[in-house]
Amino acid sequence: MKRCEWAASGDQEYVKYHDEEWGVPVHEDRKHFEFLILEGAQAGLSWSTILKRREGYRKAFAGFDPEKVAKFDENQIIALLADPGIIRNKLKVRGAVVNAGLFMEIQQEFGSFDRYIWSFVGGKTIINAWGNMSELPATSRESDALSKDLKKRGFKFCGSTIMYAHLQACGLVMDHTTDCFRYRDLLG
Repeated sequence: MKRCEWAASGDQEYVKYHDEEWGVPVHEDRKHFEFLILEGAQAGLSWSTILKRREGYRKAFAGFDPEKVAKFDENQIIALLADPGIIRNKLKVRGAVVNAGLFMEIQQEFGSFDRYIWSFVGGKTIINAWGNMSELPATSRESDALSKDLKKRGFKFCGSTIMYAHLQACGLVMDHTTDCFRYRDLLG
C-alpha cells in the first residue's frame, strides 16, 4: 500500500495518523481546537515529537475543551510548565490559553469555529493533485488569509505555515499525493 512519503518511515504513530486522520474533513470545534494547540506546540519541532505527546496534551489541556482552557489561571499555567507530558515552552503554553478565549469569541461570532474556518476555503475541501511531497507548498493564499485574520484577532502561533498545516490536517486542503491510497479513499 503506497502512502505519502512522510508516512513511509515506519513510525507507527505517523502511519496511523496518516491513514486515519490526516486530510479527513473535520467539522467538530473541539477537534479544530485540538489541532490548533498541537500545531502551535509543533512550531520549530517535528510532528512526531508532538504526536508522541498527544495524550499528554489531551490530559494537560482538559480534553481540548476551549472553555476550560480559557479559564486556566496562573497556578494552572505554572503546573503546565512543569508537565513532562507536553512541550514546556512558556510562550506556547500561554498562547494556547489566550487562543482558547479567542476561539470561543469566534464561536460566538460565527456560530461555530468550524463555520468560520471553512469559509476560508469556500466551504469545501480544496483538492490538490501533487505527484510527490516536494511539490507541496508550505503556505497558500487561504492560509495567508486565515493567519492574517487570526493574528488580527490576537491569536498566537498562527502563522501561515502553521495554518496551512491545520488546513491539511483537518481536510480543508487535500494534500495526499496522488499515488497515496488515501488520496483515492478521500475522493470517495
